[in-house]
Amino acid sequence: MEYKSNSESYAAAGVDITAGYKAVELMKSHIARTQTAGSMTDIGGFGGLFVPSLAGMKNPVLVSGTDGVGTKLKIAFLMDKHDTVGIDCVAMCVNDVICCGAAPMFFLDYIACGKNVPERIAEIVSGVAEGCVMSGAALIGGETAEMPGFYPVEEYDLAGFAVGIVDREKVIDNTKMAEGDVVIALPSSGVHSNGFSLVRKVFDVENADLKTPLAELGGKSLGEALLTPTKIYVKPVLALLEKVDVKGISHITGGGFYENIPRSIPDGLCAEIKKSDVRVLPLFDLIAKTGNIPERDMFNTFNMGVGMSIVVPAEQVDTALEILKANGEDAYVIGKIVKNAEEKIKLV
Repeated sequence: MEYKSNSESYAAAGVDITAGYKAVELMKSHIARTQTAGSMTDIGGFGGLFVPSLAGMKNPVLVSGTDGVGTKLKIAFLMDKHDTVGIDCVAMCVNDVICCGAAPMFFLDYIACGKNVPERIAEIVSGVAEGCVMSGAALIGGETAEMPGFYPVEEYDLAGFAVGIVDREKVIDNTKMAEGDVVIALPSSGVHSNGFSLVRKVFDVENADLKTPLAELGGKSLGEALLTPTKIYVKPVLALLEKVDVKGISHITGGGFYENIPRSIPDGLCAEIKKSDVRVLPLFDLIAKTGNIPERDMFNTFNMGVGMSIVVPAEQVDTALEILKANGEDAYVIGKIVKNAEEKIKLV
């Protein structure tokens, strides 16, 4: 394609307008994969249009979520691998939205970089598109900002924004949670996208060997294990919501168990988690050992192998586990809800 818009003066300042155009062309095939029935716009407009399906809803509620990938991007820079961080970006947003019981409808991304390398931007967007496909959200827009002098030439930042929808009567708000309910764990794929400032310090990643396979990581290299994208839980959870009375959902992100699980627990109740039942991934054992990090700090920083927790009635536990496993999640029980006026989480 021939571009008529060009500014030699702007290019001399470090911003290549034509590189932006090329990036858009390269990402179009990825974006096309994400389009759903509600999509109304092609990439390149000033706003993303979407027509939501309100069929069967009495009082639809929009649920929004926004997040970034954080300093996990530093690992992507060191590995020169950019096609998975987009999955992380989508996951961090849609996993929050699903905690309210909302099905993601659409997603927008924002990429800021020191230099627009079209092929790299398209690689990033390919991951965003993959995350959108995995969550059923349409990628309806975004922004790529070339900011020379603000970001290093080889670096970028990535953030996103998701909107979902749920009928008001089906919003998950913990008001029905009760003593005796059971806490189910959905396994994580690794560190996900949180705690990387500590991870980077522990392993001194700028000077570490990130590419040699390690036996303690099942033959994966440290860099490969750290870059494993955040798991997206949308479709399994939506399947669960159709058949089970879910009382609460927590997305285990930065702050680990101690910060996130209490957010779904009402006053007067407490999630009593049995630490010995948590299937801690080998990567977390390596982090703790290498950094000499106390167990309390590990559970207060990382997901420890549990990317999401779900509270269900005791009599529906078996059904819940069957549904989750049928949808690809090796879910298992890690605790129960008990009365406690002093704290909302207790690891025993």
